[in-house]
Amino acid sequence: MSSSYSLSDFDLRPTPCRLDVLSTFQGFDYALSQGDIEQKLSDKYDRVTIYRTLKTFLTQGLLHKVLDDNGGVKYALCKELCHQGDHQHQHDHVHFKCNQCGQTTCLETVHIPSIVLPAGFSKQESNLLIQGTCSMCRV
Repeated sequence: MSSSYSLSDFDLRPTPCRLDVLSTFQGFDYALSQGDIEQKLSDKYDRVTIYRTLKTFLTQGLLHKVLDDNGGVKYALCKELCHQGDHQHQHDHVHFKCNQCGQTTCLETVHIPSIVLPAGFSKQESNLLIQGTCSMCRV
C-alpha cells in the first residue's frame, strides 16, 4: 500500500473530506484521477469540495501530478515527506501506464535522467510516461 501519512505532517486540519480522500489514496498503489475519487466519495462530497481537497494536497506536497497519455491529470501520494516549507517538491521519477488495465504507477526507483537545457530556459518540472504492460497484466 501507499505511504501512511497523517494530515498533521503537512500542517493540514483533519476535516472529514481530507481524511476520506487521503484514505482513498492510501488504498491504492497507483495514481487516481479526480473522477476516480469522485466516484468513490460522491455520496459524501460534491465535486468542488473534492477538487479543493486535491488542490490543497498538491500545494502542501502530499500529492504530485501524474500526466496521462491523453492529456489528463492523475494524482499520486508522495512516497516520502518531500515538502520543505517554501521549497517546491520535485518528483523526477518515471511513471508507467499499463495499456491493458489503464493504471498509472510511480516507478520511484527509476529516475528521469538529467537534461541540460539551452541557455535562457529553466526547468520547473519533468514528466516521463512510459507505456506498456504492467507486471500484473503480463501474468
